[in-house]
Amino acid sequence: MSFPILHLRAETKPLEHRSALTPTTAKALIDAGYPVNIERSTLRIFDDEDFSKIGAKLVPEGSWPEAPADHIIVGLKELPEETFPLKHTHVQFAHCYKNQGGWDDVLSRFPRGGGNLYDLEFLQDESGRRVAAFGFHAGFAGAALAVLAWAQQLETGKVGLHSVKPFDHESLLVKEVKKSLEAGAAKAGRQPRAFVMGALGRCGRGAVDLLKKAGLSDKDIVQWDINETREKTGPYPEIIESDIFVNCIYLSDPIPPFVSRESLNSPSRKLSVVCDVSCDTTNPHNPIPIYSINTTFSDPVVAVDTAAGPPLSVISIDHLPSLLPREASEAFSSALLPSLQQLKDRHTAPVWSGAHNLFKEKVALLPKEKLNGSA
Repeated sequence: MSFPILHLRAETKPLEHRSALTPTTAKALIDAGYPVNIERSTLRIFDDEDFSKIGAKLVPEGSWPEAPADHIIVGLKELPEETFPLKHTHVQFAHCYKNQGGWDDVLSRFPRGGGNLYDLEFLQDESGRRVAAFGFHAGFAGAALAVLAWAQQLETGKVGLHSVKPFDHESLLVKEVKKSLEAGAAKAGRQPRAFVMGALGRCGRGAVDLLKKAGLSDKDIVQWDINETREKTGPYPEIIESDIFVNCIYLSDPIPPFVSRESLNSPSRKLSVVCDVSCDTTNPHNPIPIYSINTTFSDPVVAVDTAAGPPLSVISIDHLPSLLPREASEAFSSALLPSLQQLKDRHTAPVWSGAHNLFKEKVALLPKEKLNGSA
């Protein structure tokens, strides 16, 4: 069996510094027999030379569309919004399998060009567990920004959080959050209460880890998961009576919302910051239907109009792990590596054959006019 050439494309989303491959995992793939091409990038946390030193071939940034059709294009975030058909096999997050806005435009590009999509969100082992995810660092970063926003809003008396930039190392982020938390607690005369929904998952564990490292005790962190939501029905007063709410659950089926605009009018509301780590604003089952736009590192919060109570802001950044691009990339790529090493056997390896079958199922749902490229 021949080894396909892997082509790591440069990310194009602003402030996206993560990478699906790191010098460590690229070397492991090369040692296993895979030729690896790395697009030059001015955004990636790892220097181009870090890849060339381990034997990868550097190619021009944005050159993947001209690569031979049998190369496998590896990336993270969505491709730029173009319409040309895609001829390659792509490994990436595509965000088009859950009826997100414009899903059919995104997905139809693959069958129109004879290409294939292995969506990173749906790569699963034989037990049905995702082989790699950014959840831990998404929760960690989301909780960090929520604390920073809480402290800044106490200082200014209004919604807002200054722009943020990625941190080279986790310790630098924790240091800044601890400093802000101490200032906020001194202003409020108490520690904030933080509510983490989905505390037992990867994302929730990351959020709780940050909150503890920042200085909150167990009694200051409300940790809910499936058992608590099974026993009660939302909207939940426990959320609006907390200062910070970090949502680490994505739902594919409709349920009563965790928090609603009506519940925000409660006189017992302390809630002033929501970080929706799941960040599926276009999903019709969004359990936090109090906002409708994504935010960014340069403009991290969106204000929510309320009748009374403290100012309320939502953080809804869809690339939160990029706040810690080095640690997040290393953890994700290392988890993905065993599957990447099976790409030469992708037609039979369960991870890849399962992802391909799912791709075919989703393509079958496309309107005919999308497949023809006429709409």
